[in-house]
Amino acid sequence: MTSKAQVGSVSEARGPAPGPAPVGVLVVEDDATIRRAVQLALERYGYRVDVAADGLSGLEAFRAGGHDLLILDVMLPELDGIGLCHRIREESPVPVLMMSARGDALDVVAGLEAGADDYVIKPVDTAVMVARIRALLRRATFGPDPENPASKRPDRAPDHILTFGDLTVDTLGMEVRRAGATVSLTPTELRLLLEFAAAPGSVLDRRRLLREVWDYGWEGDTRVVDLCVLRLRKKIGSGRIETVRGFGYKLVRG
Repeated sequence: MTSKAQVGSVSEARGPAPGPAPVGVLVVEDDATIRRAVQLALERYGYRVDVAADGLSGLEAFRAGGHDLLILDVMLPELDGIGLCHRIREESPVPVLMMSARGDALDVVAGLEAGADDYVIKPVDTAVMVARIRALLRRATFGPDPENPASKRPDRAPDHILTFGDLTVDTLGMEVRRAGATVSLTPTELRLLLEFAAAPGSVLDRRRLLREVWDYGWEGDTRVVDLCVLRLRKKIGSGRIETVRGFGYKLVRG
C-alpha cells in the first residue's frame, strides 16, 4: 500500500505539468545591435527567439522549423529580405513581418508584394512590434481575441459553404476552392477573403479592412490592404474583387 508521503514524493519527482510551448519567432537582421535589441525585447514578452544575420542563414533556420512567425529586415546580405520572403512563401504561409530602415515606399511595397503580411519601420517601437506580432498570430490561428469577443465570427452566414461563381469558401473548414482546385492562401489573405465573403456585394472601405483583418486599433497604412487585395485577386480571379474608386472594394456575387 502506498503512503501519502510516497505519493507526494512521486508527484514532486515528476514536477508540474508542462505548460504551452512559447511562441517561436525568427528574427533575420544583419545589424547586430538591432538584432540583439529586438531579441531581448521579444524575450521579455515571453517569446522564444532565434536569430540570423543574413538571408541564407535565415532561410536555413526557417527550414529547420519550429517558428510561428518571422521578422525579416529588408536589407540583408547574401539574400535580401524581399528574396527571402519570396522563398518562404513558396514553402509556407507562416506570418511574415518586414522591417524597413527607411520607411521607403519602394521597400514597403516590395515587401508586401513578396508576400509579407505587415511591416514596421526602424527604429522599431517595441510596443508597436509586439502589437503587430499578436495581431498576426491571431490571424494565423483564427481563434477569437479573448479581449474582443466580437472578433469570433468566422461563420456569419447560414450555410458555411459559400459560393461565388467558380469560387467556394468553407468558413468552418477554412478551405477555399476555385473551379474545384484548392487555393493556397496565407492566413491574412484568407482572413481578408472571409471578410469579403461575409458581405458579398457590399463595399468595404480600407479603414474597415485594416480594423477587421489587420486588427489595427489605430491609423494604418492602406497600402497593406491594396497589396493584399492584389495578391488575393491573382489567386481567386482578377474579376472576383472589384475596386470601387474613392470607397474601397467589394466581392462580386455571381
